[in-house]
Amino acid sequence: MYRWEITRAALAQRVFAIVRSKTYDEASATADTLLSAGITSLEISLTTPFALEAVTTLTRELGDDAVIGAGTVLDAASARMAVDAGARFLVAPSLDAAVIRTGHRYGVPVFAGVSTPTEIVRGLELGADALKLFPAAGHHPSWISDVRAALPQAPLVPVGGVTTETAPEWIAAGAVAVGMGSALSEGDRETVAKRAADLLARLADAVPEHAGEGGATDPYGA
Repeated sequence: MYRWEITRAALAQRVFAIVRSKTYDEASATADTLLSAGITSLEISLTTPFALEAVTTLTRELGDDAVIGAGTVLDAASARMAVDAGARFLVAPSLDAAVIRTGHRYGVPVFAGVSTPTEIVRGLELGADALKLFPAAGHHPSWISDVRAALPQAPLVPVGGVTTETAPEWIAAGAVAVGMGSALSEGDRETVAKRAADLLARLADAVPEHAGEGGATDPYGA
């Protein structure tokens, strides 16, 4: 698959789940719960012990049924190790040109971290496949609407502090997707399944406020 195809698949549900755990077994259980709940895109944070092993195992077992990426990718060395482990996409908390270059060298999309309009423009110049607004908790969804009035071509993905209540608001404001961790994965399997189903339905129904006005609302939409 080409980078744009992987990016589209990773963001198709308008949400990807972030797995950040204290142990490998906990991460594996969380990933299994989320996948069983219908989430098809997972980011395994490299802060999780044996995260690369988890990426390899999930990618091998799931094939094209899910898109498994690596998160908290801080440098080119981590990016290369994640790619070698089978990560289909890379997520970084910061804007690092070397991470983007490494991912692209091997055909892997990179969602680079940004928090200001200046960083957004720089990320676009570097060719980031999506721009992770981090931490989203420091912004209101209207911030995306305001920024995209000037930069409608920016594929923004809020991460950090996004909840099931605010996720549709971010999409309505113009985000192409959101990344969610414990707000999505906490609880038993039944609770997570219900929460995920409700969230996916609400995200599917969320209509970006500038849709149909000729702007680049969703570069990865169907």
